[in-house]
Amino acid sequence: MRLKDKVAVITGAGGPMGQTIALRFAEEGANLLITDISERRLNETKQKLLEKTDNNKVLAVRANALVLEELKEIEELVKHEFQKADILINVVGGIRDQSLTRSILEIEEERWDQTMALNLKGCLNFTKIMAPMMLKNKYGKIVNISSIHFEGADGYSDYGAAKAGVASFTKTAAKEFSPHINVNCIAPGLIQTSVVQRMDNEILEEYRKQTLLGRLGRPIDIANAALFLSSDESSYITGHIMPVSGGVWPHL
Repeated sequence: MRLKDKVAVITGAGGPMGQTIALRFAEEGANLLITDISERRLNETKQKLLEKTDNNKVLAVRANALVLEELKEIEELVKHEFQKADILINVVGGIRDQSLTRSILEIEEERWDQTMALNLKGCLNFTKIMAPMMLKNKYGKIVNISSIHFEGADGYSDYGAAKAGVASFTKTAAKEFSPHINVNCIAPGLIQTSVVQRMDNEILEEYRKQTLLGRLGRPIDIANAALFLSSDESSYITGHIMPVSGGVWPHL
């Protein structure tokens, strides 16, 4: 088992991507603390984990990743129950607006600020809480979730800029926490999550055509990449942005 006896903290664990990462990590022997802003979705993930695993320890704490004070309980729980944190997967992100796209000239200040906070602030907050434990033990893996849109995309000025921020934050953290913590970033293409239900079939087909593999990504594709970057197989990789996008290669 690639994560046997490791302790992994996974944010956004109630969503399709976070849930799949949690289940994949449990298969590889990790003990888990999962968190999400939705208690209902979080409990669904916890139930699936308990049905799937026998020996893994699973703790679930509802919290808003954007509110640092709400994360203090998670910090104390990890210290008390596990005495360490080996892995942090920052999944929280996305676009809250029902309309996914908005032109630069039409985007409202509220949406801009909300998207920036949703994609960046949780990443910062959880890193500030978990990294000191990793530095103390001189071991840690942090994986952040960006997007291929970090290179810029029509209608996604807020989301693309926020995800570029996640990529930049990853590189800064890799430098600041070296040599003890590996900090990397996954840049997914379009993944089959709830966001797909908000998109026109014509747009979805265009995404498929852009990929070399001719399909949308699946949550398990992201989970497997996160597993690799969280395992010791990636011990000589840090500050890297890994596209998981069917051959679409984003760059700035």
